[in-house]
Amino acid sequence: MTSPSLETRDLTIRFGGHVAVNAVSCAYQAGTLTAIVGPNGAGKTTYFNLISGQLKPSAGSVLLDGRDISALPASARCHAGLGRAFQLTSLFPGLTVMENVRLALQSRKRLGLDLWHVWSDHKDLVARADAVLESVALAGRRDTVAALLPHGDQRKLEVGLLMALDPVVYMFDEPTAGMSVDEVPVILDLIRMLKKDRSKTILLVEHKMDVVRELADRIIVLHNGTLMADGEPEAVIASPVVQQAYLGMAAVEEAA
Repeated sequence: MTSPSLETRDLTIRFGGHVAVNAVSCAYQAGTLTAIVGPNGAGKTTYFNLISGQLKPSAGSVLLDGRDISALPASARCHAGLGRAFQLTSLFPGLTVMENVRLALQSRKRLGLDLWHVWSDHKDLVARADAVLESVALAGRRDTVAALLPHGDQRKLEVGLLMALDPVVYMFDEPTAGMSVDEVPVILDLIRMLKKDRSKTILLVEHKMDVVRELADRIIVLHNGTLMADGEPEAVIASPVVQQAYLGMAAVEEAA
């Protein structure tokens, strides 16, 4: 087994007397998509926030490629190789689709604002941005202001921004939330495409068990901030304890 690309060790956060994430230790390997599931309030998004740096842990650590990044802010973790998509789209709404992707590429390459050259002079970045937009099926929307995109296209653009950052770890927090039935397959296809790159690690928080079954190589279950189950999807989903206590009766009925 190779060294994990991402690892949390006894990761914990307390809000007053409430322990939202309780000593969660997990290692994530490149080439694997891990689904993080559990009931509402289980600590899934809080765990994501601790990994990506939106929250500071009360205890424990986060390691990326063996390096302790626990003290780094979210922006530095992004530069180090953590890419995070949120439940709500996180875009530059007043900029065009192309400008959003170009800014992500600029951030990745650490390019400052060059007052002597317009962006069209950076032909390599423009070409890369066009390639990203082609990958997420938004080439025809390149000049559309992001705020004017339908919700499904905004989610596709957010995946495009992550691709432009070229992270080591992709983190998706309910990527299909708020999407219509017709829009969901597009996002799932994009995640499948990312899975083909075996050098990348993907973490996915998702409530829809059909999505989890289809995409996950591994499932971990959180309940009250504690890691309750970890293993291959079939084994975890089939566990009576998980079905009844952590995934709810809908999962029991689906399994039956």
